[in-house]
Amino acid sequence: MIVPRTRQLTAMLAYVGRPLLILVLYDVAVVAAYKLLHWDWVALPHIPLSLYGSAIGIIVAFRNQSSYARWWEARTLWGALVNNSRSWARQVTTVMMPLSDAEAPELKVMQRRLVYHEIAYVHALRQHLRGLEPWEELVPLLSEQELSELRDEKNVPLAIQQQMGILLRQCQVRGWIDFAHWRALDANLDDLVDAQGGAERIKNTPMPKQYDYFPQLFVQMYCMLLPLALVTAMGWFTPLGSTLVGFMFLALDKIGRDLEDPFENTIYDVPLTAITTTIEVNLRQLLGETVLRPAEKPVHGVLW
Repeated sequence: MIVPRTRQLTAMLAYVGRPLLILVLYDVAVVAAYKLLHWDWVALPHIPLSLYGSAIGIIVAFRNQSSYARWWEARTLWGALVNNSRSWARQVTTVMMPLSDAEAPELKVMQRRLVYHEIAYVHALRQHLRGLEPWEELVPLLSEQELSELRDEKNVPLAIQQQMGILLRQCQVRGWIDFAHWRALDANLDDLVDAQGGAERIKNTPMPKQYDYFPQLFVQMYCMLLPLALVTAMGWFTPLGSTLVGFMFLALDKIGRDLEDPFENTIYDVPLTAITTTIEVNLRQLLGETVLRPAEKPVHGVLW
């Protein structure tokens, strides 16, 4: 995710990049043909630019609104994962009680395992959505046996949740947690699964192809018509007016395409690395740990 910073004209122009350069060269070619070669036929002053521009603007705005809704839903789902992860760790560390003082150290180990599994879960889910391997993140959190059980799983975060459910059941059997608290923790796992399912739905259901193809086609057609309609009135200044208007439409089109896939591991994604690092730090602190990972910071204006 690109974080707010001082606006830079060069960065904004580079955002559109090659299409903008092609548009500038095309505008200059149209003006040269009209003014130097006297090709009067290239001028089409009666094109209803305002009508076309309004229609295309509505189409692009509708597509961008849909794209942003996907991006914001993804961020909302990860907000729910943050809250549920904190609730899980708080409940695990406060509602479980040993039956005797002799069991206290064993319970402490179990609480740590349950919280570490939740940390492993969010890291695995982040990598799962980005299509990356999770093992480097999981090695410090899970035992060798637990990791070996996960190696052949297609959905590693879901398998980690299965392990969490088994551990939770063991706690109930040992009498460390009563049925009411077990149900509350199990409901927390259900909420985590709901959030994961929503994120996977966004990941696995791309925007309809028509939403991507036709707005881009209409914008390109409009940019092609701009200098033809403006050259009669603006003359040598046509590239200035045409490029400015074209830049706005090209930028709006690219914004929509960048936001529609919030889990593609690009600079426009939801900042999953920063979110999961925050979850890990919060949960480790609830365990009383003091050696913590540093918070993620923007790199060249991008928070991952």
